[in-house]
Amino acid sequence: MSKKNNSSNQNKNPNAKQSANASQNSNVKPSSSAKNSSPKQASDGIYDARSLGAPKVAMLGLQHMFAMFGATILVPMLTGLDVSTTLLFAGLGTLLFHFLTKRKVPAFLGSSFAFLPGYFAIAPKGEANLLPYACVGVACAGLLYLILSALIKVFGSGKVMKFFPPIVTGPLIIAIGLTLSQTALDSCADNWIIAFAAIILILVCNIWGKGMVKIVPIIIGVIGSYLVAVALGEVDFAKVATADWIGLPIHFESTAFWAFKDGNTGLLITAIITIVPIALATIVEHMGDISAISSTVGRNFVEDPGLHRTLLGDGLATILAALFGAPANTTYGENTGVLSLTKVYDPLVIRLAAGFAILFSFCPKFAAVIGSMPTATVGGVSLVLYGMISAVGVRNIVEAKVDFTKSRNVIIAALILVLSIGIKFNTFYGDGAIKIPLIIAGKPTTILVTGLAAGALIGILLNAILPDKE
Repeated sequence: MSKKNNSSNQNKNPNAKQSANASQNSNVKPSSSAKNSSPKQASDGIYDARSLGAPKVAMLGLQHMFAMFGATILVPMLTGLDVSTTLLFAGLGTLLFHFLTKRKVPAFLGSSFAFLPGYFAIAPKGEANLLPYACVGVACAGLLYLILSALIKVFGSGKVMKFFPPIVTGPLIIAIGLTLSQTALDSCADNWIIAFAAIILILVCNIWGKGMVKIVPIIIGVIGSYLVAVALGEVDFAKVATADWIGLPIHFESTAFWAFKDGNTGLLITAIITIVPIALATIVEHMGDISAISSTVGRNFVEDPGLHRTLLGDGLATILAALFGAPANTTYGENTGVLSLTKVYDPLVIRLAAGFAILFSFCPKFAAVIGSMPTATVGGVSLVLYGMISAVGVRNIVEAKVDFTKSRNVIIAALILVLSIGIKFNTFYGDGAIKIPLIIAGKPTTILVTGLAAGALIGILLNAILPDKE
């Protein structure tokens, strides 16, 4: 993970995550809402958690860690990335974000689901030798955050974000979820009983749950489905028994640097072209999340410390994570839900949660337990998640009141959806992408342009050139 993905029922978080979390579907408003938000002051909130005492602060930190936990570890489980590395850079990325935003914004950065199609396009089966190339693409996507941060600092967010309106980002988010649907169904088919256990638990917790049960349905669904799998004898604990209790969470052969050493130039360019356009959706997601946190806390973080700083923090955290073999980071709506639940708005608590995530990352036995999880459990969770991502794209369009009586809007949305989904599933494109033959450094190579990349680029171009005079 949409952003990731922050339940549509509990989080009032405006547009779509990655990150987000299937059941806690991260939702993002259009960027204009971020620009114009003027949140009310939350008079009943606690802004200095130290007044509660160290034990309560520690419990609050653990609660925030578990709120992000289910979605964050699901991304490496789906892609083949390392769970320990993911936790380490979720924690480090959050601390870097807090440093760059003057320690003012109570946001946690976890794994983004929006980049899953990019990982699957480059390493469809989680191939260890291909994942570093995908990580290079994600790192380059992080550079887009930095460029946009600089432009917003110079020109302001309104002038910059007019190039990424909901008519472009909404259909793109819808396409992200739909292009992932086949992967979820294939995983569920491994054992539908286990998959249905996860689905039912997530839905029950998300719709009828109260308090923290409603905040962490992913964890409950994963644990419940895992126990069903254990009862059915579908879990192999051999690797758990042999795993060490303490170990380093970084492995050089899994980092982006390995791709440069391997030196497949064509695949490097393909990864960059494929994955960078996805950042268009996650940038809008980021702005919606910052707007939601501002509204929850009662302080306008869009103005202070400013979107240019929050984008800078998110982008640098993503680049750092990708370079060392972890998923892209994104602000997490799940933790915004915890802020709303507890009324404790001190960023110190979030930094403490980041510290706990870093601590867990140094336990290979813990990662082995996660790795022993059945494919069907992951399939059940992702089935809900991917559908919710697409639903959030629809919500993005509806909340922005996009006028589909205008021919230009219909054409833009239609081409984004048809290109994104059609190229992915058309058997003519065996790799789910358009193949472009090139000669690089005197050597013939092939560049792959995925449906999402083609749809995003065409959508931006058409939105810029088609007149809006109807």
